[in-house]
Amino acid sequence: MSKTKTLLRLSLTLLIIAVLGYAAWHFSRPQAPEVELVTLARGAVEATVVNTRAGTIKACRRAKLAPAAGGQIVKLWAKEGERVAAGQPLLELWNRDLTAQRELASRQLSTSEARLREACILADNAKRDADRTQQLAARGFVSPQSSENARAEARSRQASCDALGADVKRAQAQIRVTAAGLERTTLHAPFAGIVAKVTGEVGEYTTPSPPGIPTPPAVDLIDDSCLYVSAPMDEVDAPRLKPGQSARITLDALPGQSFSGHVRRIAPYVTEVEKQARTVDVEVDFDTPPKQILLVGYSADVEAIIKRRDNVLRVPTQAIQQDGSVLVLGAGDKLETRRLKTGLANWAFTEVLDGLTAGDRVLLSFDDEAVKAGVKVRAKAASNTPTAP
Repeated sequence: MSKTKTLLRLSLTLLIIAVLGYAAWHFSRPQAPEVELVTLARGAVEATVVNTRAGTIKACRRAKLAPAAGGQIVKLWAKEGERVAAGQPLLELWNRDLTAQRELASRQLSTSEARLREACILADNAKRDADRTQQLAARGFVSPQSSENARAEARSRQASCDALGADVKRAQAQIRVTAAGLERTTLHAPFAGIVAKVTGEVGEYTTPSPPGIPTPPAVDLIDDSCLYVSAPMDEVDAPRLKPGQSARITLDALPGQSFSGHVRRIAPYVTEVEKQARTVDVEVDFDTPPKQILLVGYSADVEAIIKRRDNVLRVPTQAIQQDGSVLVLGAGDKLETRRLKTGLANWAFTEVLDGLTAGDRVLLSFDDEAVKAGVKVRAKAASNTPTAP
């Protein structure tokens, strides 16, 4: 009995030691790294061109206005942020001298017109007298000299009428001159829009910009009913761009949203902002005006769509290594290397022509250097898988 108890105790002790050893080994052994995998499926892939620097929302019409003549501001008809109609006065300069000149010219015109009427009446009367005198001279009732004098008087009166007619035209021209001078002292809106900025207050002086010396405009007017995006594209991509191509627009101010558009214009020259960064400005229109209020000057990005293929097998571009291969989850949860033959590609997806099939699970990121071909891994749910365009 004592030997049996001793054997049982020894067996129990060995069992406990074995269990503890297995537990220690199990919990101390290295765990398979947890990786992010994505399951391949079919979808659309696009070849796109994106801007190299942030683009800008611009208005189709924007005018930085200043009066044609300098002077003292006496009236400000519009305020910043106010919407104005085309032709509406925005600003008026002191113009009492020109107003007085216009009034003087109007009175001179009235006087000239009165003198013209008088002279022309006398000319008509003199012509009738000359006709009667000529008839009497033909019958011998008056001398030929009297007839000649009557004709000379008629011609003189008519010349006076014509001269006063020219004087009336001169007075009318003088009124147009003074009206043009008055028009130069009032600034009108060339189109309907919103007043972005007003520089100057009543009583201050404003002047137009001299050549080569930029000065702040008196009124900055924006037509925000028509907006577009201007974005710089790398000169290398310029030959692939054409007016009318589809594009996507994204705005930093509206994260998570994109707007469809199309290329409206490609600049015919290269902009040299930096010697190593030469770009071509591309303008893109919105297909449908956004419902949100967009401010001119918002930063925007443009993705011009060069080519698109639908229902093709695609892999996230970030899953492709520099040598063009990917790591695929194989048998025994171990990673395998696959070489790919690819087609269209952009920042999000790359078309797979050969090397993978739908349903394959591909490693999405390479942050851990220990994760490589032949390593057993554990899958976790993908959190940053690119979404379809």
